[in-house]
Amino acid sequence: MVKSNHKTAYYCSDCGSESAKWAGQCGDCGQWNTMIEHNVQKSASSIERFAGFAPQSAIQALSDIEISKVTRTPTGSAEFDRVLGGGLVPGSVILIGGDPGIGKSTLLLQQLCAVSARMSALYVTGEESAEQIALRAHRLDLTTDNLRVMAENQLENILVAAQKEKPRILVVDSIQTVFSDALTAAPGSVSQVRESAARLVRHAKQSGCCVILVGHVTKEGSIAGPRVLEHMVDSVLYFEGDSSNSFRLIRAIKNRFGAVNEIGVFAMTEQGLKDVNNPSAMFVSRHGADKPGSVSLATQEGTRPLLVEVQALVDDSALANPRRLCVGLEQNRLAMLLAVAHRHAGISLNGYDVFTNVAGGIRVAETGADLAILLAILSSLKNRAIGSDLIVFGEVGLSGELRPVQRGVERLKEAEKLGFTRALVPAANKPKSLSSKMEIISSSRLDQALEIFEF
Repeated sequence: MVKSNHKTAYYCSDCGSESAKWAGQCGDCGQWNTMIEHNVQKSASSIERFAGFAPQSAIQALSDIEISKVTRTPTGSAEFDRVLGGGLVPGSVILIGGDPGIGKSTLLLQQLCAVSARMSALYVTGEESAEQIALRAHRLDLTTDNLRVMAENQLENILVAAQKEKPRILVVDSIQTVFSDALTAAPGSVSQVRESAARLVRHAKQSGCCVILVGHVTKEGSIAGPRVLEHMVDSVLYFEGDSSNSFRLIRAIKNRFGAVNEIGVFAMTEQGLKDVNNPSAMFVSRHGADKPGSVSLATQEGTRPLLVEVQALVDDSALANPRRLCVGLEQNRLAMLLAVAHRHAGISLNGYDVFTNVAGGIRVAETGADLAILLAILSSLKNRAIGSDLIVFGEVGLSGELRPVQRGVERLKEAEKLGFTRALVPAANKPKSLSSKMEIISSSRLDQALEIFEF
């Protein structure tokens, strides 16, 4: 009797864990009714490796390993290079995710057309035809003489073409549309995404080709497919933005060759995505007259100081439970800051609706925005403007103290460059030597800082 080379396995559609038997609940993530049956074909290499025929990797002392200098390839976009850590690294695998229509394919097509003049590049599309790619490039007025395009979904055909063409940069758009003949599962399933990504990663490491994968996102905003997909690649970039806003942000969630949480800012125009070299000037609105409820914040995104405008609106509430709404800020942190203001500054907002917003669609998650949020709320409550020449940053502790934040000097230099003349900072962030004409106002507690503005 010939033993079949197929086996039946069950994969969790949520986390990607594998099980030999079906179960109503996944043992790893705890989700119910997510185990899906797949027929998996055993590869000869895995059988041989199990039998001991595969050669073993040599064991080396860590001190004996020679370190080669990493040569980065600039893409021509300063913002994209900033997020990558300086450019494309040979043999690296980059995963880019984002909402539909946010501009992922447009950005990659622009970068490939610019890079293809210096090195070979191959654009593999699984969602569009080659004619659609050509129409987009013509609409954006891109130079397409040296860019190679292939419309293909089958993984084996993509790898054969990559070995034949030997591109320095390979883009696969998208990884959820690629399937392998070795598996019987449908394209986009957990097993197909994991197998396709693993073989593309192996090709990148063996050939030195830089592989860029485009990933779909779920309703929650995470990249669709198994979580192991983000562990396999070297860099994970998220495309953020609002369809009603022309600004787009690329944020590095994971980067083995650069800083994490670095952002690049782009503007969507008729000619595609353009770099925004000075985003602080775009996100800070310098009003002709001072407006209550508006405070300029110096935040930090990766290694870049970024100036944004924090807005607040406080109004009488007709509800038993007043509303607390945040756009671009953390909801739970707002509730904590209102409690601190009540306890340590004697300001109660129990009968008011509080709305906060970061202008320009920017999302601020760092604690250095605490002081700016409270000042914006109190400015709206008292209907008294703070002043458009003031920049603010600082973390507020539960006991009412103002705690320092990282890179305070860099934030002050960015504010001075944009014309701010005053700054309110925690006492620990006050520079020891002032080399500028900016007036630095420091405080160690929240109630002392509010007394400066007579709140």
